Amino acid sequence: MTVVPHWDRSDAPKSEPVMNQPHTRYLLTAVLAAFALLLYHAPNAYILCSPSNNIYTVDPAAPRVACISVRGDRVYDIGPLHELQAHIQTYFLPLQIYKWLNLMRVVHIPPDAVVVPGLTGPFLGYVPCHMVEYDNRCPCAYHRERVYDAAPIDGDQFDSRSAIFVTQRHTKRPIKDVVDRVKQYIQTHPDVYHNTSRWIEGMGWDQTKWPERLFPTASDLDQDPLLKGRLISLSRIDGHARWVSPAVLELMNDLPKEVEGGQIVRGEQGKPTGIFVDNAMNLIPIPHWTERQISDFFDSTIKEALSRGLTSIHDADSKLDHLAFFKKMAERGKLPNRIYAMGNVPSDEYWGDQIPRLINYGKHRRLNVRGVKLYADGALGSWGAALLEPYSDNPSTSGLMLSSPETLGKLVQQFWRDGWQTNIHCIGDRANNVILDVFENVLNNLGGNVTEWRPRIEHAQIFSQADLKRMVRLGASVQPTHATSDMGYAETRLGPERIRGAYAYKTLLKASPANVLPLGSDFPVEGVNPLLGFYAAVSRLAVDGSSPHGDGGWFPDERLTRAEALKGMTLDAAYASFAEKELGSLSPGKKADFVVFDRDIMTIPVNEILEAKVKATVVDGGVVYGTL
Repeated sequence: MTVVPHWDRSDAPKSEPVMNQPHTRYLLTAVLAAFALLLYHAPNAYILCSPSNNIYTVDPAAPRVACISVRGDRVYDIGPLHELQAHIQTYFLPLQIYKWLNLMRVVHIPPDAVVVPGLTGPFLGYVPCHMVEYDNRCPCAYHRERVYDAAPIDGDQFDSRSAIFVTQRHTKRPIKDVVDRVKQYIQTHPDVYHNTSRWIEGMGWDQTKWPERLFPTASDLDQDPLLKGRLISLSRIDGHARWVSPAVLELMNDLPKEVEGGQIVRGEQGKPTGIFVDNAMNLIPIPHWTERQISDFFDSTIKEALSRGLTSIHDADSKLDHLAFFKKMAERGKLPNRIYAMGNVPSDEYWGDQIPRLINYGKHRRLNVRGVKLYADGALGSWGAALLEPYSDNPSTSGLMLSSPETLGKLVQQFWRDGWQTNIHCIGDRANNVILDVFENVLNNLGGNVTEWRPRIEHAQIFSQADLKRMVRLGASVQPTHATSDMGYAETRLGPERIRGAYAYKTLLKASPANVLPLGSDFPVEGVNPLLGFYAAVSRLAVDGSSPHGDGGWFPDERLTRAEALKGMTLDAAYASFAEKELGSLSPGKKADFVVFDRDIMTIPVNEILEAKVKATVVDGGVVYGTL
């Protein structure tokens, strides 16, 4: 028998290489596909650390920590770095592989920087000129033009009310300054220059800053040849009065003698002077916004808001076309921050069935519409705030109730029954008194639950001493910059007694059984920068460090602590929008919305607060402005 050497068995059947076996290939392919799928769906994860423990969580269980870990859109854990790394759960991946693949990076902020929860702007972009109506560059070239009487400093950044509006400065020729600003706009926009039929709109004048403190007139807008004959409508800084040109008056032939809840200011022989206050502004035939205009102004507002650290916006006057726009943007995933919109339809008849009720709506679940906005009175600067007694500096008037107490009472009951949070603009002590009665009637006689309903008195600016005590059960939403913007004339308007019940933020906070006081900006009436409100709340000073009561602040007993102010702009604002379980603090399980400032606003000298800059704004764990 012939023996074939084992090394020469050429006729022996050959084994197929392992990689060529079909089942092995399929198995390896499946493993690689599963691994790739796992990596693809692995959530965004990182740890953010401060070497100075400068992460302020607004969580009473751990108010200040060294690090937070983020997984996906949530805060996963808080504490020291070594503890967070030990607590990491990585689905099916071992921790070392997770680190090796750089799926859990550690970001260290500078020692002087600070992290705070995402800031909320109740009323950001509001009053009649609301969120979609803000733009300092006025690029609009449609049926009308928008000229905001603005003097931007530091590029397009706004740092204070006095810097935003040219006419806020104490100038000897304020009306000429306004005319020059409009004239400059016309000259730099050829399409407007050559078309005198275009509407030109602006905002920002404030007669309380002018030498004579008197309302301007239509004829003031016709003295310059370039403006003569043009359709011009300029909103007062608070949005509660408009100043129009003679060309606009010519379009308004048959004006009523009286307007309920408004005023047509008249001069000699009863002729309109060109000033329309509150409800009388509805008589001005201003063209409607186009969707393109809404989109342009929305984009400008959002960019500015994100650059200032605003992760949530409470838009307090969302008309039907605005709500439709927000809804469309939410569906497309085009909302970079959160919007809590309050619907508004200008009618004394119930309109709750006309607006959509949206909860965590859209691709990223960032749009909520569950509240409505009503107006009780006007504003203090235009003598429109409704007072219990006549104005100290104008005894001929006690202000304006924009709707009757009976109408407001009926509407509030209907909104409450339909489950709408009710938010009502109240400035004067009479308006606040009326709305306290209305809210208390629902709570005491109709079975309303304040925690479920969360009614809000917006601005809550002036109260009688008796009514301040009645605020115990109800919610107030305030804007601290109102105090510092109005302090130059408020006591003249109200007198020494009533002023004691005005802008009483510390008193309102103490009156709240839940220790809740949402703080906002009232933008664009005030600056968009939330640090303006933070600074005003803790200092009661103007941006230059002054006040009628000296460098200690205007009525310094009403100052808030920095911790109270931060909570008001974060957790309290979240509570006001039913979101305190999801937003407002950097607590494990909540949404990862936060802001990184370049310096510690909680400890630096007060006069340095407004110098702080945003390094990064984060929404749902992702950077929407700046860098980490």
